[in-house]
Amino acid sequence: MPENALPASGTVLAFDLGGRRTGAAVGELSLGTAHPLATLEARTEEHLLARVGALVREWTPIHLVVGLPLHMDGRAHPLAKHCRRFAARLGERFQVPVSLVDERLSSHEASLALADAGIRGRRQKGLLDQVSAQVILESFFAQRP
Repeated sequence: MPENALPASGTVLAFDLGGRRTGAAVGELSLGTAHPLATLEARTEEHLLARVGALVREWTPIHLVVGLPLHMDGRAHPLAKHCRRFAARLGERFQVPVSLVDERLSSHEASLALADAGIRGRRQKGLLDQVSAQVILESFFAQRP
């Protein structure tokens, strides 16, 4: 389903895929709002998919979003291939459309937002990934017509 064919409302989950930690955020299409949801720790992709499955069952999203890491000049980051594969697996496994969204500077923006909220340094570690997923989801909403 193309992004512009999405219904007017429904829940969307977004993921900032990392090596050991993956941030998750949730949002509502009709409002265009996103909120940090969870930091998923998983040693294998299969374990991560199981954790994502629990979120999919709980939130019943109509769409999923995965951050796509790119260099500042637009070239694909080495993790981009892994993110594309993960997005494809999400779509196949959960039968929900998936979009990839440029995640350049999402971690930096998330860190600044946490610092503005008084959360700095090591205290950001458990929250940074999920706030990055929130930034990615907000970008998805902003790109919609």
